[in-house]
Amino acid sequence: MSRNGLFAALAASLILSAGLAKAQESAAPTVQAPLEQAPAAQAPAATPVEPGIQPAPNGATGEEPSISLALPHDLSPWGMFMNADIVVKAVMVGLAFASLVTWTIWLAKSLEVLGGKLRARRAADAIGNAATLMQAGRALGHSGGPGALLVRAAEEERALSAGALDHASGDGLKERVASRLSRIEAAASRRMSRGTGLLATIGSTAPFVGLFGTVWGIMNAFIGISQAQTTNLAVVAPGIAEALLATAMGLVAAIPAVVIYNVFARSIAGYRQILADASAGVERLVSRDLDFRTVPPATAMAAE
Repeated sequence: MSRNGLFAALAASLILSAGLAKAQESAAPTVQAPLEQAPAAQAPAATPVEPGIQPAPNGATGEEPSISLALPHDLSPWGMFMNADIVVKAVMVGLAFASLVTWTIWLAKSLEVLGGKLRARRAADAIGNAATLMQAGRALGHSGGPGALLVRAAEEERALSAGALDHASGDGLKERVASRLSRIEAAASRRMSRGTGLLATIGSTAPFVGLFGTVWGIMNAFIGISQAQTTNLAVVAPGIAEALLATAMGLVAAIPAVVIYNVFARSIAGYRQILADASAGVERLVSRDLDFRTVPPATAMAAE
């Protein structure tokens, strides 16, 4: 090959190499800034989840979980009652009715015990101030109450036994009068104690009824937790609070019932004591009349 041909081939290869380099340079991506100056990738900020707001999973699309705006239950007493299970509602309604019965008995029985003690005390004073059974009967007149009934029962028994007193001692009359007086006392005590047994029943059973409602409500709360597959406090707390409300209502019904029952027990014991004093006074009057039965009338009038 001649020298001119060699120079022509070398020039062609240089031109071809320059063209390939230019083509590769145009195909490469253009770097706008150095790697050190590129802004760092910002991590997505975690969205705070408020209590009672549950994130809804969205795994199908790969997106971030969406927020479900489910607000908590109404935790006021009325709201908890309305959201409670039907069995827990029935327990709470029953306990509320028992509490109403307790306060009704307290009002009615307070008036009854107060009036009974006043009548019995007036009768006991009249019997204690009388010298004979007839004077006690006149002092009480046609007034009601067990005290006046004690005097009238003794007068009736003495009138029924008047024909036998001339031929027998007065011991039989005393026994018969004491028997009738004891029955009158027992009847008056039973009548005054009527209704207090219901207070004792409410006071002893209301806490256990409330506990039954609590156990039932907590059982349903745990069942709901297992179905929801979550232990979030906003899901767990309402059911447990509704269940505990039953126990609270049981205590509200039981504590006043026990206190009122104890108050009435002491008051009725005092009422029985007043009746016992009146009954003892009637027995003394009967015994005195029997002793003056054989005394001459002039001496008896002087004694009166």
